[in-house]
Amino acid sequence: MGASRGPFEPEFSELPGEIPLFPLSGALLLPGGQLPLNIFEPRFLSMVRDAMAQPHRLIGMIQSRDDSEDGSLYDVGCAGRISSYSETDDGRMLIKLSGTSRFRLLDCDDGSGGYRLARISWSEFECDLMPCEAEIGRDHLIEVLRHYFKLKGYTVDWDHLKDCEDEKLVSTLSMICPFEISEKQALLESRDLASRSELLIAILEMASHSEHDEQGARH
Repeated sequence: MGASRGPFEPEFSELPGEIPLFPLSGALLLPGGQLPLNIFEPRFLSMVRDAMAQPHRLIGMIQSRDDSEDGSLYDVGCAGRISSYSETDDGRMLIKLSGTSRFRLLDCDDGSGGYRLARISWSEFECDLMPCEAEIGRDHLIEVLRHYFKLKGYTVDWDHLKDCEDEKLVSTLSMICPFEISEKQALLESRDLASRSELLIAILEMASHSEHDEQGARH
């Protein structure tokens, strides 16, 4: 199907049928994105050590449903490859996951290390491993983003944003903006970059309207 995203990314045929699972609501990882994590719980320290011993070094990030009382998980997550790793003197691990591909969760069990092992399917998301060259409504996105950040009082390096490639821009914004769990999940499950960009704009516009109304009510 063409070149993969980078020299260290696995080929589709190399993706394993089972990976360790890291349920973490509100933490969104997208293909091509990067997610730093501070690992300190013993079971997740064990998970990272075990993942590092595998050739693909993959960990599956997935969210718990925000309306569930039993901690049930969404059906779709994103696997990240451990691309950066360091240890601290107080026993923590600082890692960075590079988003590789989304997956569909088939089943999961508690493994011997105390963390969950997931059986997954990659078949719907083979395109995630390919560099994305789709175009987005970039000018509209930046315009909506300026309004949103102004209402929130955020300081932004706009020159840096302008230099970002479309996919990195959409992925980074989707991951760092303080959206609801269900909104982040919808962004993850978007069919492609164009649809994710359109949804991101819609969420930013709704959030801006809500923030504007709240500010108006306070004054």
